[in-house]
Amino acid sequence: MSSVDDAFNRIKRGRFLPISMQPLAGLDRALPIGYDQTNSQPTTVRRMLGWLDVQPGQRVLDVGSGSGWTTALLAHIVGRQGHVYSVERIPELVQFGRNNCNKLKLKNVEFFEAGPEYGLPELAPFDRILVSASADEFPDELLDQLKIGGKMVIPIRDTIYEVTKLEGGKTKVTHHPGYVFVPLV
Repeated sequence: MSSVDDAFNRIKRGRFLPISMQPLAGLDRALPIGYDQTNSQPTTVRRMLGWLDVQPGQRVLDVGSGSGWTTALLAHIVGRQGHVYSVERIPELVQFGRNNCNKLKLKNVEFFEAGPEYGLPELAPFDRILVSASADEFPDELLDQLKIGGKMVIPIRDTIYEVTKLEGGKTKVTHHPGYVFVPLV
């Protein structure tokens, strides 16, 4: 079983949804979590985590963490030696995500309210960056927060970009078209 499959088996989506949405947790579609935000479709999350290729012990930045579900999945994958830094722009969702992860007694996560810059440049560099909302254009400031050899998965408009940062400012990019996300603001 892959680490992503194991995380999905142990971290149940329903615990990260508003009470009114919990009966729909098994559906393979995005579900509203309030504030015009959604908990992403499980197959999309599974694919993104697979492309991200998170390893135990890594430091991961989770941008647009919403209800904290992806944060918890990542925390499970990186294990006790790793750490996940969760960033969300909506204060109520920062607290919702924090509360959801606290209920699971996850000790390797921290939640932050997004500031004027994307990500957490003061805590960079990161081994992996997951972005769960769609940017209009590629945010170079997130690439700057990624280690050489690190990987970022980010939706830009209707395409998910799988980006590996190489030496000398170069990148290797794979495109996965045909996705819809709430906007990254």
